[in-house]
Amino acid sequence: MKRTAILSALAAVSLILPGLAHAEGRGRPPWTGRPDGDSLGADWRPQQDEARQGVRQGRMLPLESIVPRIARRAPGRMLDTGIESRGPQVVYRVRWQAADGRRIDYIVDAATGAILGADGE
Repeated sequence: MKRTAILSALAAVSLILPGLAHAEGRGRPPWTGRPDGDSLGADWRPQQDEARQGVRQGRMLPLESIVPRIARRAPGRMLDTGIESRGPQVVYRVRWQAADGRRIDYIVDAATGAILGADGE
């Protein structure tokens, strides 16, 4: 149930925040490169299903174990996340807002939880 709640919250954040930024006249949010303001893209729902299945099968760690690792490295909060394939490797792309306001994109190995890279750190 906890994993479902986390993934549902991620979906809500990805849908609500872009709309708020646009409604306030600031254009699209700074953490998205997509013109429609949806930083996860139209395929976020299948990504949720993929993540659930990967966690159940033991191929992926749940986000609830990834987020504390990032928070220890850079205190802050998660903005959104997505799943990407890098060849045979599946990674989470975690968009993070550090406590000092910086936005950091973390690439995390979904199988091991190892932070493979960080852009904006």
